[in-house]
Amino acid sequence: MPKATTPPHLITLIFLAGLSPLSLNMFSPSLANIAEDLSTDYATVSLAIGGYLATTAVIQLIIGPLSDRIGRRPVILGALAVFTLASIVCALAEDVGTFLMFRMFQAGMAAGFSLSLAVVRDTTSEQKAAGMIAFISMSMAIAPMTGPMMGGILDTAFGWRANFWFYAISGSILLALCWVDLGETRPDRSGETGLAPETTLSLVREPLFWAFALCNAFSTGGFFVFVTGAPLVARSAFEMTSAELGFCVGTITAGFMLGSFISSRLAPRARPTAMMLAGRLITFTGLAVGLAILSAGWLSPWLYFGSTVFIGLGNGITMPSSNAGVLSIRPKLAGTASGLNAALVVAIGAVLTTLTGHVLPQDGAAPVLMTMLLGTAVAGLLAVLWAIRLRRPHPAGA
Repeated sequence: MPKATTPPHLITLIFLAGLSPLSLNMFSPSLANIAEDLSTDYATVSLAIGGYLATTAVIQLIIGPLSDRIGRRPVILGALAVFTLASIVCALAEDVGTFLMFRMFQAGMAAGFSLSLAVVRDTTSEQKAAGMIAFISMSMAIAPMTGPMMGGILDTAFGWRANFWFYAISGSILLALCWVDLGETRPDRSGETGLAPETTLSLVREPLFWAFALCNAFSTGGFFVFVTGAPLVARSAFEMTSAELGFCVGTITAGFMLGSFISSRLAPRARPTAMMLAGRLITFTGLAVGLAILSAGWLSPWLYFGSTVFIGLGNGITMPSSNAGVLSIRPKLAGTASGLNAALVVAIGAVLTTLTGHVLPQDGAAPVLMTMLLGTAVAGLLAVLWAIRLRRPHPAGA
């Protein structure tokens, strides 16, 4: 057993955060096979992803405050245990109802990423937390990129159920690792006698929380808009192959990893708002130049998708500091803040994804998509400027 207040090793937090996105999309290449094997239609089985995302948003609102009340360790261990058991049932399911029900229980893995960030903030200062979060963010970039590839290989070799056995084995190993390495890091509240306890309401009343959280949400929202609209632009405007589109999407992930690496080096020595502003300006500038080139009549796929790389680069620089800022408004409510922040990202991402699907025309989608991407960049930039204004009276904390 780890000692109380023993911080985990960084590699434990990276694995904990990395399994969360893997649980979302690793098995996506198997959806058609699952539908056939369980004698249902593709639309029903696709709830395993859409319904999972919706459940994740709700769970984030529960696990954050719960971890502030009873501690990070029991919530993380409980979530991993539920995830592992649910994965086993999914692997053994013989009907779609059972499969989907326990697939929703797998959403408990949402605790992995949000609470790993809370643990980082519990044990480090705001600026150092941004540097560590940058390393964790790199795992969040690698996992969704490699997950479907791994899932496709497992399906081809052993069938779709192998993906869920992989989840079960990974969950049990990570449960054992957290059991021995993850001590309780929640701030001690024993000195709060006689003081009004901090509550979720006190957090949501903080304008600075919303400034950081909205910057985070619109930064991520730009990626959601791109992933939704890029296939249509690639086909209608550039007649690109699926392989070429996959490469272009991958360059954004590469940009995010580069930005996260830069953030890991600079964030511990820079103000969080300065890192956020730099990242938002990089994204805005890259997209603005791309739209100007497009407006001038230069319709080139490499210039077009080359400008969207700045979404990933800017996000990698911005988001570690915006996440650390969210967790630092009320350090004793870091779990609640992380959960609310994650739920807001999912909610705004869902709205932007739906909007993109309805707004993009079949013809002339390229400039419309670029304009929408620039709109999310502007929204994120305005959120940063709001945060800077709110922090100006308190330069020592900025």
